[in-house]
Amino acid sequence: MNRFLESLVNADVPLIMEVKRRTAEGADLLGDRTVSAMIEQYVAAGAPCISVVTGRWFGGDDEMLREAAATTDLPLLKKDFIIREAQIEQATRMGADAVLLTAKILPTASFKKLIPTILRHGLLPFVEITDHEELESVVQPQDCIIAVNNKDIKTQERDRGDIDVSRSLLEAVIATGTPCPVSASAITDPRTAAELVSSGFKGLLVGTGLLKAPSVQDWVSEFERHRAATAEAGA
Repeated sequence: MNRFLESLVNADVPLIMEVKRRTAEGADLLGDRTVSAMIEQYVAAGAPCISVVTGRWFGGDDEMLREAAATTDLPLLKKDFIIREAQIEQATRMGADAVLLTAKILPTASFKKLIPTILRHGLLPFVEITDHEELESVVQPQDCIIAVNNKDIKTQERDRGDIDVSRSLLEAVIATGTPCPVSASAITDPRTAAELVSSGFKGLLVGTGLLKAPSVQDWVSEFERHRAATAEAGA
């Protein structure tokens, strides 16, 4: 099993904690913090793996991934628009364990070909979908993380997001056989995060919510409290 996937499915804190420089609207998220400093906060809060946004939309670059790989041994996800094999090869050299594959931006035939290509290079496809049609195009779902993006890529993710997208697709995502259904984007409230996990998501990708939080540890602790309360209520 890919170590990114293994780390997430076995995590006590099932949060993929994300580093990105700015929001889609251009608002600064890191401030005077370095990538390394942010990752150190995530590690202290129990992160099982790290997402690094190298895409230019969010002010990213490949040096962020290199810095992350030099900072931590945790598995890393490279988030960018992957459209060709050369990018996958480059991600491997930079220390990534998983790469983002966005169904919305690719022709279906190309999307289907890239999944086995990513696997062939020893990386995990982190496949992002937004509707049933995109979900149906995922090949080898048992070897992928399938993530429901709660934001609209057509607006460059400048919308507020809709958590109900994840809720509506969860059953269908589980039915694919993916070992790790994930809800991604627009998760800013620890209570909402806990509800998503209790509903059946095995992982959440949280970036802006953590980067804007006064304390990463406090955000995660609140998530854990709500999660425990939800589990107790359902017992």
